[in-house]
Amino acid sequence: MQKTAESERLVGIPMDGHIHQGALGIPAGAKGIVLFAHGSGSSRLSVRNTYVAGVLRRHGIATLLFDLLTEVEDRVYETRFDIDQLTHRLRLATEWVQQQPLLRQFGIGYFGASTGAAAALKAAAALGGLIQAVVSRGGRPDLAGADLSDVSAPTLLIVGGHDDVVIDLNRQAHGMLRAEKQLKIIPGATHLFEEPGTLEQVAEVAARWFARHLSSVKQAS
Repeated sequence: MQKTAESERLVGIPMDGHIHQGALGIPAGAKGIVLFAHGSGSSRLSVRNTYVAGVLRRHGIATLLFDLLTEVEDRVYETRFDIDQLTHRLRLATEWVQQQPLLRQFGIGYFGASTGAAAALKAAAALGGLIQAVVSRGGRPDLAGADLSDVSAPTLLIVGGHDDVVIDLNRQAHGMLRAEKQLKIIPGATHLFEEPGTLEQVAEVAARWFARHLSSVKQAS
């Protein structure tokens, strides 16, 4: 692993015959790790997700930002909205985390944005108790469909107060979730949380959610 700024390490995650690049950050005393599932047309270099990841690490939570799609795949518009493919890749990344000696004792959470939120929820539904918490930022949880009712992980849906269409879609998804859940609307924010102070609110609310729900996993002897 190659180190980058802020004690992050560059990692390579094998997925479907390709190595997907990722940035892994492990603060001292971490008990949980959050995998970021970015939205359509975005990547591990997303400025917003990178900012949120930094806040999570300051709260003692490890983070993994990685590319769900290869560069070639990301050029195809339809692939960006292939929720099943994104879910599959997120599950592969989760398996990779479980195989790493430094990471396998961490409780696992997902942070999804846009279409990545649907992938996070579908993966959480499939993996059951392995996933301890999910946070969606400006996400499309509705695209997870019927799988929403199978999610057992406590789920926080964060939406901008001026993102009217997405608010309605999140309210519908919130109604389908059976696990512990919360819908948080950030006043004055649009879809990308570009307004001053709004992304900071997202990061703090997400950090508190993960800090509350993530805990170390006991390994079988």
